[in-house]
Amino acid sequence: MRKNLILRNALVVSGALAAVLCASPASIAHEARCGTQVESAAASADGHSLTFTFETSARTGQIMVALFDSEAAYNADQASRHAMVDVSRGQTSVTFDHLPAGRYGMKAFHDVNANGQLDRNPFGIPAEPFAFSNNARGNMGPARWDRASFALEGDAAQSIDLR
Repeated sequence: MRKNLILRNALVVSGALAAVLCASPASIAHEARCGTQVESAAASADGHSLTFTFETSARTGQIMVALFDSEAAYNADQASRHAMVDVSRGQTSVTFDHLPAGRYGMKAFHDVNANGQLDRNPFGIPAEPFAFSNNARGNMGPARWDRASFALEGDAAQSIDLR
């Protein structure tokens, strides 16, 4: 019974990460070709900057990053912005500019083999490193909004450990 519960929750985590972070393959592909960060056209001309610096032992592939501006968007896997960090080119951070003040949350995974998706083992558990803002951890699933979210009231930075 416990084994089935663990497996079910692992599938929830891996499915949520894959759905969120692979939801915009055209955007991610554009980023990979152009080396640019995709941002919402609705972003204001001014606002705050938010930087995530990722700690990872692998030096290949890309880190796919999804930023959420509300609990509803976070839970529905509807990112307001996406970005890619090209680790194979030595990049370790991404900055989202022109963000209005508010609460935000981030989900990311390291696509170590650069195949454009979150790889999973035969049980559906993520086989590649992933992380959430605040280095939040989920309990038998993805990190909840109340653990991963943070207030952005000025320029900010977070160091994120991919695990």
